[in-house]
Amino acid sequence: MVLHMDIQFADDLGENLSMESPALVEEPPPRDLLCGWAQAAWQGEAQAEPVISLRIVSADESQQLNRDYRGADKATNVLSFPMQMHALNGAELSVDPNLSPTQQNEEYTHMAQMLLGDLVICAEVVAQQARQQGKSQQAHWAHMVVHGMLHLQGFDHIEDDEAEKMEQLETRIMLQLGFADPYQINSLNSQ
Repeated sequence: MVLHMDIQFADDLGENLSMESPALVEEPPPRDLLCGWAQAAWQGEAQAEPVISLRIVSADESQQLNRDYRGADKATNVLSFPMQMHALNGAELSVDPNLSPTQQNEEYTHMAQMLLGDLVICAEVVAQQARQQGKSQQAHWAHMVVHGMLHLQGFDHIEDDEAEKMEQLETRIMLQLGFADPYQINSLNSQ
């Protein structure tokens, strides 16, 4: 499986990171780690080539997006925006014009299925939560990428049974990546 990831950094991200102590907010992880964590969370076909966009934002942008799309007026760690087929109606996806109409339709459908959507991760919230939970920032970044990728694939935690299934899957993936159970908070640092 090859995951295609477009990574964007908000224009104001550098300003906001420099306002905090460098020890409090680290630089976001490098591209290869972000892609590797996202690939580890892929639950689809092994030969698939899913496409996602990851935007790393400041608390201000996270709060605005969270308010506009979820009705919560606060910054949050990760937002997931799964691709919806109706969103592609006006988009131009290139398919080979030499294919038959049936083949073009199959190719279009395949391409649309592989466009998973967008993840938005707030660097400041990740740093703050990592400190509060007694985790390394890298471990929390990995968890946010895994968590967001699962949301893009239709997993959710609204209902208790869905939440339990998603948390078990997240924990398994995080352990495979060499991280601790993300739902175990370090009690030494939370006292």
